[in-house]
Amino acid sequence: MRFLPALMSALLLCTASPTVRADSKAVPASAVAVQLSFAPIVKTTAPAVVNVYSKRKLVDDPSRNSFMQDPFFRRFFGDGGSFGRPRERVASSLGSGVIVDPNGLIVTNNHVIANATDVKVALADKREFEAKVLIADERTDLAVLKIDVPDEQLPALTLADSDALEVGDLVLAIGNPFGVGQTVTSGIISALARTRVGVSDYQFFIQTDAAINPGNSGGALVNMRGELVGINTAIFSRSGGSIGIGFAIPTNMVKTVVATAESGGAAIKRPWLGAELQDVSPDIATSLGMARPEGALIVSLHPESPLAKAGLKRGDIVLALEGKPVETAQELGYRAATTAIGATIIVEYQRKGDRKETQVTMIAAPETVRRDDTLIKGANPFAGATASNLSPAVADELGLPADVQGVVISKIDQGPAMRFFKRGDVVLEVNGAKVDSVDALNAALGEGSSLWRIAINRGGQVLKLAIGG
Repeated sequence: MRFLPALMSALLLCTASPTVRADSKAVPASAVAVQLSFAPIVKTTAPAVVNVYSKRKLVDDPSRNSFMQDPFFRRFFGDGGSFGRPRERVASSLGSGVIVDPNGLIVTNNHVIANATDVKVALADKREFEAKVLIADERTDLAVLKIDVPDEQLPALTLADSDALEVGDLVLAIGNPFGVGQTVTSGIISALARTRVGVSDYQFFIQTDAAINPGNSGGALVNMRGELVGINTAIFSRSGGSIGIGFAIPTNMVKTVVATAESGGAAIKRPWLGAELQDVSPDIATSLGMARPEGALIVSLHPESPLAKAGLKRGDIVLALEGKPVETAQELGYRAATTAIGATIIVEYQRKGDRKETQVTMIAAPETVRRDDTLIKGANPFAGATASNLSPAVADELGLPADVQGVVISKIDQGPAMRFFKRGDVVLEVNGAKVDSVDALNAALGEGSSLWRIAINRGGQVLKLAIGG
């Protein structure tokens, strides 16, 4: 279960009176009222919730410890002794998952199975199966697994329309908290469209007070019709346990990942807006004569953006997609991500005080230049990193602005690069030479040097490094 820095309330039945007096409480009037229970829903949904066990190999490299960099320390323990050698260990994690197809398709959180070498699924009836990872998507924090159960249709949950949820709706959370075994908790939808959770690129979470704890990650959030409305993902907690603030990924996002797996795809093709967006602040709303802050302000547009091709411009404010209001830039990103590539949608926007609408055909981020993915080798700080030419498609995969250009570190496997760079770093300059392509980077590195002076763009900030050769 993901934690965010920082009791389920008893469900009370009361009269419509604004004040409930002690003498207004009443004994249930019928046997039916006494026997009200969530049990029928649990019986139909719990068999579709599974336990997910994963193992991953971790390498502890003592040579990267500051002590092992000290010549005095190394004089006693040596460079070749077992003390300084990398050691492998196996780490295990436990989470939950939901069967969404009777043929063995299971949805869980990506962080439950990330970098796993072995994944097993235990069904509610305690049978265990090896699972194949079909999709592991870090950006949505969702993963799709597949188990083979010959000649059997497994119990599966129907994916509901999560946009139909309302604050106050009753829900059940089903999972395996702390590894104690399958557990069901009840609560309500506390809030919708939470955008400051920080566990995936698409910030649009369901908040619930149904108790969610470590081990619930990837488990089911179901409505009173026994349908899946969300995948439990994170909690806000100061103690490590539930304090009644849990978050789930809406099923409308889950559907896009499942559809990719069902079509045989290993990578998710997402609709692309090609725009830099920001929330409309109270000051911006006042300056534009808006009644209240709402919508997503277009700060810039890529020339290939489908919004630009539909006539939208810098300074326009997107207010709704397909009739669904857009309150924030994060919500616009979510709404776009849950539409289909090739679909034509109606976008409502404001320009100079006038409300307008247009039709936008959703496209995937284009490959405007060849990626030329290249594993860097040799005696240089980039050794072990994969460099790629930037295009809108590459930028979208790495969560970078649509209009960024040049060369990006798209992957780091090993070597010196792990010490100096991060995935998503954009290389600007090496030893005074401008880097605008993978070929240019290779040429600059081919010169060799005893001192490497490197400029990179990391998260919008330019960093200058001086690294000894």
